[in-house]
Amino acid sequence: MNVMLLGATGLTGRQVLEGLLAREEVSSVVAPVRRALPLNHEKLRQQEVDFDHLEEHRDLFAVDAIVCCLGTTIKKAGSREQFRKVDYGYPMAAAELGRANGAQVFVLMSAIASSSSSTVFYNRVKGELEDGIKSLGYPCLSIYQPSLLLGDRNEQRTAEALGIKAMPFINRALIGPLEKFRGIEAATVARAMVNEVLALAQQTPAESNIRVHEYPDIVTLASQDVAP
Repeated sequence: MNVMLLGATGLTGRQVLEGLLAREEVSSVVAPVRRALPLNHEKLRQQEVDFDHLEEHRDLFAVDAIVCCLGTTIKKAGSREQFRKVDYGYPMAAAELGRANGAQVFVLMSAIASSSSSTVFYNRVKGELEDGIKSLGYPCLSIYQPSLLLGDRNEQRTAEALGIKAMPFINRALIGPLEKFRGIEAATVARAMVNEVLALAQQTPAESNIRVHEYPDIVTLASQDVAP
């Protein structure tokens, strides 16, 4: 199968890329990037693109499945407008191009508490993206809603670094309905995504199949060789 990966340079995306390249079921991984990755692999097809004009590369989107790990922060983006462009505009454009080219599976990295009706800007944008992609009619759409992602980032995020240090203690207190707010290793999320995208690509549902995964589901999916 042919898989497109968006956000291949991010914390989770890097590990999704490694996982996809290692699976024999995957014949190629298409990675639209701003700058070439320092990686050579016979299955990897890199393409430097201007994400503001993804439609100029529509042929890239002729794949079986798309995994989207694109995302930034308002601080890094510089403004709410730029944040919305990266976290809503780019993924939505990619989802539209993929569906127009016949992609059957879309796996989206979102966030806990995302909702288009949220009063929190970050959560509202994430929720609006989820709603937008749902409207495209992908036969298989899987939405991941992790809380704090744990792992080594390329850039420093002071607030997150403090949260990561405290998370092992906080996680123990998050039980029952609060379990979904536990911090989770990005590597765990990546394994779950790889397992699930391969399983979903083998299915042919009669109608749109939408799944939403929080902490417990993600941990379970990551522990399986092939998602159910």
